[in-house]
Amino acid sequence: MKAGALALALVGLSAQAASDMPPMPEITGGKVAGNGQDYTIRVSIGTTKGGAQYRGAEYFEKIVESRSDGHVQVQLFDSAQLGDDLQAVSSLQSGTLEMTLPSTSPLVKMFPEFAVFDLPFLFPTTDVVDQVFDGDIGDQLLKVASSKGLVAIGWSENGYRQLTNSKHPVSSPADLEGLKIRTMQNPIHLDIWRTLGANPTPMSFAELFTALEQGVVDGQENPWITIQSSKFNEVQPYATETNHVYTPFITLVSKRYWDRLPEGYQQLLVDAAQDMSRYERQVSRTLNDQIKQELKDDGMQITELTPGQVAVFQKKLAPVYDHWRDQIGGQLIDDIRELSQ
Repeated sequence: MKAGALALALVGLSAQAASDMPPMPEITGGKVAGNGQDYTIRVSIGTTKGGAQYRGAEYFEKIVESRSDGHVQVQLFDSAQLGDDLQAVSSLQSGTLEMTLPSTSPLVKMFPEFAVFDLPFLFPTTDVVDQVFDGDIGDQLLKVASSKGLVAIGWSENGYRQLTNSKHPVSSPADLEGLKIRTMQNPIHLDIWRTLGANPTPMSFAELFTALEQGVVDGQENPWITIQSSKFNEVQPYATETNHVYTPFITLVSKRYWDRLPEGYQQLLVDAAQDMSRYERQVSRTLNDQIKQELKDDGMQITELTPGQVAVFQKKLAPVYDHWRDQIGGQLIDDIRELSQ
């Protein structure tokens, strides 16, 4: 193929990929009156521009700027330019940053209830996820996080974590025996993989690809989009769609900044965060399905667990629930489980 034709083909592929992402919904709601002052919101996110989180943040930006008639400007900073999740949250508390959308996992020391999102197989379907975040449980957890210099105004989706490894297909806990699985430095995640018979190995994400390539660890677990974007499939031929842990993002605003906003703009941010939440989850799930298929097409062998196989994992992991129930809050766990019935 000639260079010019190749360039046109690549442009066409890019356009097709972009069109596969759900379009942003129309902005609803009228203009919101302020107090005559202009405001700027710097938003820090940890993921890249190609992901669902950034796309959702772009929709938030459009809503806020449109409905404030330009009096509230939103500036997006992707790829942890302003610091990782904990650093960004600390900046909110000190008033040097206005907004961030961290994963809940790094916030467990601040809000122990958030450890509920690290429990295995607690969110069996996205329907249960939506019932939690769009209902009373999600509202209660936002109230928990609206403290310590923070105002929590909404949820969005990081997604389900999946297992990959370099040794063999995994369809039962017995297949994990002795495998070295990289985990985050998270006590529940360590407990999960140890209980399943694997050898959990905490390691920074920055070191992970090289560790997989050199065989320092045999496997890892992350959402499909991270597996693809980090090229783990190049050194991990086997994957299992475990959906073992579901992780959300939470939308946080600096309390110091919040208190300076007129009431109308405060409500605008809440409304925009809710609209962003619904759209971002749609984008996340669309990308998830597309990327899983792309990984298959690229040669990755993906095992899809049957309900019976999932039940075997759940039974094996019952001690994890027993261990963490009192620390997280048994009623919270029971309330979420009830939605699965």
